[in-house]
Amino acid sequence: MHDLAARLRRLPPSCGPVRLIGVDGHAGSGKSTFAGRLARALDDAPVLHLDDIASHDEQFDWTGRLLAQVIEPFGRGASARYTPYDWHGRRFGPPRALPPAPVVLVEGVGAGRRALRPHLARLLWLELSPEEAWTRGRLRDGEEQRDFWDGWVLAEREHFAVDPSRPFADLLVRQFGEGYEVLEGPAGTVCPDQSLTQGDGPSAMC
Repeated sequence: MHDLAARLRRLPPSCGPVRLIGVDGHAGSGKSTFAGRLARALDDAPVLHLDDIASHDEQFDWTGRLLAQVIEPFGRGASARYTPYDWHGRRFGPPRALPPAPVVLVEGVGAGRRALRPHLARLLWLELSPEEAWTRGRLRDGEEQRDFWDGWVLAEREHFAVDPSRPFADLLVRQFGEGYEVLEGPAGTVCPDQSLTQGDGPSAMC
């Protein structure tokens, strides 16, 4: 993990003074846990969870809000101010500041979407099949969230069908026990309309 953190620190800024790192993958794939560990290796780098940007009514239609509240301020070298969504209260809360730190992680399904990729220094993809990820997520959230998950799976399928992230990932991250394996991703090796077959590339343990 510390080797990966060192690699990310050496990148040039991608959004004003910020090295914005996207952490994408299917719901339930372990993005939040991985982003938390990576943030600690980056001396407690800020993590923006896209669950705070999305809402019940806009599970994936939140690009404009993220650009206005986070990306545009970072581009000016200013602190971002976003309004985190309360999934229980079904409303947006008071503004929360997010400083333009040297490295900021953006974690969540859709972090590598087309509109955000130009602002990312690197895109990481948690490598777990959708079926495995969704099963883990359902077990984690329990029976009371069954209806939500049924709707989410349909929405996620539709999103990635028209705006996939994995083909543009710079790095693929696989979890093994308590550690992670980081593989070179498919970015730069396929065209947007070209089909992708998963293969192994150079790897490094972190």
